[in-house]
Amino acid sequence: MSKNQNPPSKTSPLHCLIGSFVAGGLAYGIFNLMNAIALSFASKAITTNNEIVFRITIAVRTLVVGMAALGAGIFALVAVGLFGLMIQTLIQKKQPSDNQ
Repeated sequence: MSKNQNPPSKTSPLHCLIGSFVAGGLAYGIFNLMNAIALSFASKAITTNNEIVFRITIAVRTLVVGMAALGAGIFALVAVGLFGLMIQTLIQKKQPSDNQ
């Protein structure tokens, strides 16, 4: 290890819990944003006679809502994973270590 590198930090249950709450809050916020976007798109009809414009508009709307759903899903999975890591670190701390 060179001089400029920091030593790796230990994983603590508190850090995992805080990270889980942050990721869960972001997931909830992005989910609400996705719902607002979807409702906004649903309330505004597409007013065009051109079939190509109509299909492109539908595709763009689907992509926008899908990207927001993907972001919410990723942050939700991160929150669940960090919460699971917190539980794992709590269990490992209670078990006696055999290598000492």
